[in-house]
Amino acid sequence: MKEAVLRTAKEMVRSGLVEGTAGNVSGRLPDGNVVMTPSTLAYEEMQLDDLVVVDLDGQVLEGERAPTTEKALHLACLRAHEDIGGVIHSHALYATMFAVTRQPIPCVLEEFEVFVGGDVPVAGYELTGSDELGDEVARWVADRGAVLMANHGLLTVGTDVGNALKVAHLVERTAQIVWGARQIGEIVPLPASTRERFAPIYKLLRSR
Repeated sequence: MKEAVLRTAKEMVRSGLVEGTAGNVSGRLPDGNVVMTPSTLAYEEMQLDDLVVVDLDGQVLEGERAPTTEKALHLACLRAHEDIGGVIHSHALYATMFAVTRQPIPCVLEEFEVFVGGDVPVAGYELTGSDELGDEVARWVADRGAVLMANHGLLTVGTDVGNALKVAHLVERTAQIVWGARQIGEIVPLPASTRERFAPIYKLLRSR
């Protein structure tokens, strides 16, 4: 899991989901504790020894560095939902455009319903790093894989960190498609029957 968190963090910056030291990644360990990225360290320089292990109350158990300043965000999601094994907070460009205009990303593609669970909503604004932000965001990911944080960025969850990264890429790609499609004309929604057909698949994948 530590290797997966490190690999995911490096891929997050390589693929443009974040720049600099922005964003953070966490994964649930088999013993129930959580490994997460440290605060203010460039991903290109990050090594396994730089990762931090905390319990679900945020107490540091392993590591010499301070955990991410957004640890409350990650821990709130992991405490609230036992089926979540990985959490990624990113500042993906197009998704963040929706976040700062406080517009949900609509479910306009079949794979979005399957792998994200429906529209990506916008959580209410709370201060970065606060317990209030964690509590606000955690309630939105009970039945879907992503939520926008108002005036902030994107949070995705999954059964593990690799899955959470795939969701982040899909959400960002779809946000770009929606943004571009709106320049062409009015978006035509998926038929309700199609969404109803695919909706149970996300719940099944999430439960594994």
